[in-house]
Amino acid sequence: MSTVKTRQQARLTKAQQAYSERAAKYKPKPPYVRNCVKAFLVGGAICAFGQVVSDFYMSMFGFSKQEVGNPTVATLIFLAVLLTGFGIYDKLGQFAGAGSAVPVTGFANSMSSAAIEHRTEGLVLGVGGNMFKLAGGVIVYGVVSALVVALVKWLIIKM
Repeated sequence: MSTVKTRQQARLTKAQQAYSERAAKYKPKPPYVRNCVKAFLVGGAICAFGQVVSDFYMSMFGFSKQEVGNPTVATLIFLAVLLTGFGIYDKLGQFAGAGSAVPVTGFANSMSSAAIEHRTEGLVLGVGGNMFKLAGGVIVYGVVSALVVALVKWLIIKM
């Protein structure tokens, strides 16, 4: 990264370099700590809400700890898509940053917002094609990493 900056700096005149250095002094610093706290609190609140949903399913429907994961994730995905459709999740994402993107709800938001954005192009090429442009990489790396973990586990068991 520093070599790119030095190349860019080499193309500037002396006056432009002096201005760039002076402007850097007055450039506001991003509020890293505040952003991290907001991301932590919102991501933690989403996960805590997921735990409440999980406990609700276990107490009301008698699911075991092994069985409750799928309906809980499905509920969180449904709520994220619903909130995305109403434009609420985008405001939450602007406030929380990475805190709203890390849980499974962030993935649901990104897929549903891509589908909403490209719905005028048709169901196949618009919604389906653009929705899976984003999801394709995640699915591929998820499957490949699952394969690698399974192979490592299999090798450890065989030894």
